Amino acid sequence: MTAGSGPERTGRSAGAGGGTGRSEDAGEGTGRSGGTGARPELVAIAAVADNGVIGAAGDIPWRIEGDLPRLKRLTMGHVLLMGRRTYDTLGRPLPGRTNIVVTRDPDWRADGVLVAHDLDGALALAAAAAPGRIIWVFGGGEIYRLAWDRLDRLELTEVHRRPEGDTTLPVVDPGVWAETAREPHDGFDYVTYVRR
Repeated sequence: MTAGSGPERTGRSAGAGGGTGRSEDAGEGTGRSGGTGARPELVAIAAVADNGVIGAAGDIPWRIEGDLPRLKRLTMGHVLLMGRRTYDTLGRPLPGRTNIVVTRDPDWRADGVLVAHDLDGALALAAAAAPGRIIWVFGGGEIYRLAWDRLDRLELTEVHRRPEGDTTLPVVDPGVWAETAREPHDGFDYVTYVRR
């Protein structure tokens, strides 16, 4: 799908302004498992434009002051699960988190990173390496698509722009996702969705 050809993102329709809670307060802690042995909470974190674009030529087509500190605050001490191309854009593991990279390359390795070759392997690694911690799906587009039907929550920065791009986020279907918090800013909102 090319930028501008995809469906509008949810959150712009009737009722989108609802929710007054702060998204960074939603779900902080140790995840759904709470030491009971249940599977860890699986949460996607992404910045997405109104037209669904999350990336262009391996980069993010905007800069939002405060977005990286929010990412750090939400994910610190938890698990970051990402694809190899996303990891390559970072160039190093993010400190204070368990970094898991999903790649098809059986020989790929990086210092300070756990490697899986499919989503199930990555989730098993995360549960073993950081029990009780939230697993944050960190991109890119293919990893979001693979994990989408398993996600419990979305923490999105909804960017009120329509840039050109080659990587998109799956559509946030309001029949599946309930908006529970929205924190408006100039040009973007921090929004939390939970699976219905």
